Amino acid sequence: FVLFQTVRHGFPYLPTALAFDPVQKILAIGTRTGAIRILGRPGVDCYCQHESGAAVLQLQFLINEGALVSASADDALHLWNLRQKRPAILHSLKFNRERITYCHLPFQSKWLYVGTERGNTHIVNIESFILSGYVIMWNKAIELSTKTHPGPVVHLSDSPRDEGKLLIGYENGTVVLWDLRSKRADLRAYYDEAIHSVAWHHEGKQFMCSHSDGSLTLWNLKSPNRPFQTTIPHGKIQRDGKKPESCKPILKVEYKTCKNSEPFVVFSGGLSYDKACRRPSLTIMHGKAITVLEMDHPIVDFLTLCETPYPNEFQEPYAVVVLLEKDLIVVDLTQSNFPIFENPYPIDIHESPVTCTEYFADCPPDLIPVLYSVGAKHKKQGYSNKEWPISGGAWNLGAQTYPEIIITGHADGSVKFWDASAITLQMLYKLKTSKVFEKQKLGEGKATAEIVEEDPFAVQMMYWCPESRIFCVAGVSAYVVVYRFSKHEVNTEIASLEVRLQYEVEDIITPEPEIIPPFPDASSQLPSLKSLSGSTNTVSCEGTMKDSIPCLSVKTRPVRMPPGYQADLIIQLVWVDGDPPQQITSLAVNSAYGLVAFGNCNGLAVVDFMQKTVLLSMGTLDLYGSSDPYQRQPRSPRKSKQFAADNFCMRGLSNFYPDLTKRIRTSYQS
Repeated sequence: FVLFQTVRHGFPYLPTALAFDPVQKILAIGTRTGAIRILGRPGVDCYCQHESGAAVLQLQFLINEGALVSASADDALHLWNLRQKRPAILHSLKFNRERITYCHLPFQSKWLYVGTERGNTHIVNIESFILSGYVIMWNKAIELSTKTHPGPVVHLSDSPRDEGKLLIGYENGTVVLWDLRSKRADLRAYYDEAIHSVAWHHEGKQFMCSHSDGSLTLWNLKSPNRPFQTTIPHGKIQRDGKKPESCKPILKVEYKTCKNSEPFVVFSGGLSYDKACRRPSLTIMHGKAITVLEMDHPIVDFLTLCETPYPNEFQEPYAVVVLLEKDLIVVDLTQSNFPIFENPYPIDIHESPVTCTEYFADCPPDLIPVLYSVGAKHKKQGYSNKEWPISGGAWNLGAQTYPEIIITGHADGSVKFWDASAITLQMLYKLKTSKVFEKQKLGEGKATAEIVEEDPFAVQMMYWCPESRIFCVAGVSAYVVVYRFSKHEVNTEIASLEVRLQYEVEDIITPEPEIIPPFPDASSQLPSLKSLSGSTNTVSCEGTMKDSIPCLSVKTRPVRMPPGYQADLIIQLVWVDGDPPQQITSLAVNSAYGLVAFGNCNGLAVVDFMQKTVLLSMGTLDLYGSSDPYQRQPRSPRKSKQFAADNFCMRGLSNFYPDLTKRIRTSYQS
């Protein structure tokens, strides 16, 4: 019996790097823990891990060759072979004296350029994966253009016109075009703001730099003395004609040309400082139009996807892949309003943190289509109508042919049903369990009966019977909700029960049987369930002691329930003598008999969810006492008399056990 990991679901944890193969159409994401996730068409999903666990700094595909280079924070380079089922490292190369800051592998080249913190550039042969011995030393590259050290290498790229010319960008603002054949600099440009990234025009006559003051500079190779265009896209124009005010750094820029329209300039960062609360943004400049796309999470990296892998052709960009700290977004550039593509990967598993999971195999075959048909998948608007562009790889269904379902419960009270039969998870249906309760009003202060402040609806336990489709959740605020499945919308009031579970040690013998009130009518929803241990309810003075009130209030008005899972019954544990109810620790359901049982550290309750009645609620002491508190002699049921036993059992059962009313309560010591 061997356990092995088949697939990792969800979003890569703490992503750091991004790469795309434009021919094979596959995407790679590196993370701070040294993991690499490779994604293709939905279902193509592969996970590999650097043994060192060092963060991935950069990823570069050997385009269309089924290989990938990774640079990691421990100053090592690795060549991964992707042509096998489980990618593996073919070669590794460790730098001992220098720290790697930037790598560049030109299309169809056998030379990998590696820039370092000291400002030097090394060249690695990609086939043998050893250093070629050719080093571009920083002092040779800049010569006398600046008097001080230019800082680390922040950019390397080959000229689109001539692969023998390498453009090197240094942090302090120096750019050098190095001729690899003659081993000398063709051009040196200097700008007095730090450089973050550089991008070529496809003709190779001009390039664009992004800077730490939020500016973009455009340079012509013929006149390297100063940029022929400087813009601060988000800077406010000053009144007295001075240059616009500086903005936040533009961390990365891409400059992509189109045959039939203006070029696209895409960049991250660069917003003005006065908008402190602005969300992280990606800016798309197309001609005179500037579009700012606000993101929900910080941007880690982005890549513009183009029709051609060749750098010297019109690039024709069609999409931008944006890697965020907790999401992956692809923007469609072919439509003027830049819609995003609907993401087919199950990246939003932890949209709200997962608090519990259940796994089901061999489900009835009609279940997945039924759940999918009531799921909310079909109602999404505003997405691009094009196919998801990361469409590479081939996937096989694997050996499983049986349907598998995974259910996740979340901190916000939502429950998601996922089809896990294939490699990827596919969301079938989402249920919001918090919908049955009134929203908490913030203004009430401490007067509420809540026991959890952060996530009062967090799902703690789930029970699902795939055959009867009965679904049951236990929430952190000491409640259980029973759901039934229906294909039809209903508008109905939600039935609710309150149960008192109390742990107590008493020396009082309960009152004589005569004074026990008759069992209340089942339709009144048992408002006054007495504690099982025989204490009388203490009537609380207003605002002093909380008693017999649940933690959350159920909606009293009729509620519209869409097709799918509809709440059938809510069972809530109530406060007892100023003590809050304890969280439910175990849950069992029998859908054939219509029973739900649940317990906590104080006791156990059994509820009939068909008749919506509490059958049994017992304290832990009664359950584990040496004598059975409920002595039962079998006798024939009498139809005439109605008995009530401590309000704990339903009318039908009390016919069978009239002796219960005569029981003597013995006192127990803890």
